[in-house]
Amino acid sequence: MLGTGTVDLVLATYLNDHHAITVGGVELARRLASQQRTSAHATELTALSDELAEDLRTLRRIMADLEVPVRAYKATAAWAAEKLGRVKFNGKLVASSPSSPVLELEALAMQATAKEGLWRSLRVRAQRDGRLDLTELDDLLTRAESQRATAARLHQRFAEAAFS
Repeated sequence: MLGTGTVDLVLATYLNDHHAITVGGVELARRLASQQRTSAHATELTALSDELAEDLRTLRRIMADLEVPVRAYKATAAWAAEKLGRVKFNGKLVASSPSSPVLELEALAMQATAKEGLWRSLRVRAQRDGRLDLTELDDLLTRAESQRATAARLHQRFAEAAFS
């Protein structure tokens, strides 16, 4: 059986890993929404970006409530990885490839799926930790499912434009 200190270390690592993933996802979503600000999908992309940023703030609050410090090095690495991911050898010198938003929406769908897992895992913790609100976690889970569906719907539209 794991001791309480071990469980807390596992939880801290888990939450910091999700925090890093979320930081990268927020940066990606902001960039995608900005690049598509004149497209027919601008409103949906901006709303998705705003929700992801809100999820990041919520995760930080939950981590503070659980007395889990944010490991800045992980968040910084995720931020840098997102910036580095912008460099693609796609044959375009100035403009991005039509496949770029397709791939980026795939990444955002994966992030939403990961957040579904996060909120489900925190529901397990909430069974014995009164600092977590089951109703809030259920709402966050529902929102993550909606975000995944939005990313999938937008992915379909961008894939049709890029590959038809």
